[in-house]
Amino acid sequence: MLLKKEGPTQSGLRRALRALRYRNYRLFFFGQGVSFIGTWMQGIATSWLVFRMTDSELMLGLTAFAGQIPVFLISPIAGVLIDRFDRRRILIAVQLLSMVQALTLAVVTMTGIVQVWQVILLGFCLGMINAFEMPARQSFVILMVEDRADLGNAIALNSGLFNGSRLIGPAIAGLLVAYAGEGVCFLVNGISYMAAMAALLMMKMPGQGAVRTRSRLLVELREGLAHSFGFRPIRDLILTVSLMSLVAMSFPVLLPVFATRIFGGGSHTYGFLVAASGLGALAGTIFLAMRKNVLGLGRIIIAAMLLSGCGLVALSLSRVYALSLILLVVMGFGMIVTMASCNTMVQTIVDEDKRGRVMSLYVMAFMGAAPLGSLIAGSVSTAVGPSLTALFGGILCLAGGTVFALRLPALRKIIRPIYGKMGVIPEMAAGIQSADEVEKIPE
Repeated sequence: MLLKKEGPTQSGLRRALRALRYRNYRLFFFGQGVSFIGTWMQGIATSWLVFRMTDSELMLGLTAFAGQIPVFLISPIAGVLIDRFDRRRILIAVQLLSMVQALTLAVVTMTGIVQVWQVILLGFCLGMINAFEMPARQSFVILMVEDRADLGNAIALNSGLFNGSRLIGPAIAGLLVAYAGEGVCFLVNGISYMAAMAALLMMKMPGQGAVRTRSRLLVELREGLAHSFGFRPIRDLILTVSLMSLVAMSFPVLLPVFATRIFGGGSHTYGFLVAASGLGALAGTIFLAMRKNVLGLGRIIIAAMLLSGCGLVALSLSRVYALSLILLVVMGFGMIVTMASCNTMVQTIVDEDKRGRVMSLYVMAFMGAAPLGSLIAGSVSTAVGPSLTALFGGILCLAGGTVFALRLPALRKIIRPIYGKMGVIPEMAAGIQSADEVEKIPE
């Protein structure tokens, strides 16, 4: 077990890393860590390759759209299948397919035969793979964490891992693209999937890890949709994620334009812009990991959305590179805190037999709105420029945070009894506190 000693200086660190005491989660954590670095390298290299070949914001948006739209179209059906079959085997299969996609992209790029349509097609293929990988990975986390109280910490650590790799991957990619070309980044990413597959194969999982059913696919799909959109807290959280994905998560598609046309830089400038956003996201996940439980996440979501909106508005006005890096840190913090907090709240209130389907809808909201946002961002930027596009996005974030703040009191009344049954609020579970006392518990 990790971190066995708990002295006065270690208690905070122990709390922040408590999910790592589970062996399976440790394997998952370190295997995914290697893979995530490669993923970010490929993302940076793909955007830069397309922009270098086309010099077009619209093509950047179209490339992002092609890679993300399959998630929107396929995720609901993928969620049904994930609930039927062993999630670990699904993850191993999609990691293998992702490796094949990355190595194919590496070959066409390094041999000099690459064309934009090939990049778009391979991106579409990866999007189809991600439609299964992302909800499977999200719903798999809970199977590795024995104590439900540690779920929020596990999700925060996983988000921290993803965004910590956003610091390393883009920085490496910026240098490799400048000195060795985009193809090397694709090759490294392809190799990195081996670590994720090895970690999954080394796990000792009790049981199947999935809920098998003989119901018809469409019936199960309808059940998942009804549960997600018929239950107000899940519906509001998914809609919140959709807005942030549409506005804030699609904004990075314009960072190559900011790097070249506003700051006069190259691939390394682009890499540092992405890394700055990753630094903020990493700080956000550390902040969430230090929290004891899920109480108070509603107010945190509001603050994070408003922070993201303010960051985008300020970035639209900035012409100073150093200041823009700081603003991207702020934006990264706000965006990941919003997304991870919504993820944690959804995972804690969803029924286990519907987890794969609900998380597939969460992923559809998270990734599915991004292609539309990418197309809109690319088109609007072509018409009015990247700065005004960022300004419009910031205003929408501020509006979304305001709406969520108005809806939060009603959500609290619904979620509080669920937390009580789960033991998240121990006093409620034990029946110690009176109804008046429970009303004072922060959400």
